[in-house]
Amino acid sequence: MRPPIFNPRAHSLLRGSLLVLISLAVALLLSDFPHNRATPLLILPVLFAIAGTADTIRCMQRRWSFYHAGVILCIYMDLMALCMILFFLLYPYARWIASSQ
Repeated sequence: MRPPIFNPRAHSLLRGSLLVLISLAVALLLSDFPHNRATPLLILPVLFAIAGTADTIRCMQRRWSFYHAGVILCIYMDLMALCMILFFLLYPYARWIASSQ
């Protein structure tokens, strides 16, 4: 009998949030943040963060409760982390933003 966190068919709020936060940490390491290297490997953390957000969305309930409100807050956290990862992915390719003219 394995815990439900390892079963992809079971709803797990912890698994979705951990997947997003770990992919954010990996994206920080891959992008070499203060220097912002351009690397296409950042697509993998984006995909894992999308999967984690989808897993968090699966935990939504039909009726409002405090659990439902907590899930909404976790979804907002997932979206902010996903936007940060996308920024790390796309910013090095947008040289027009950093041009000093």
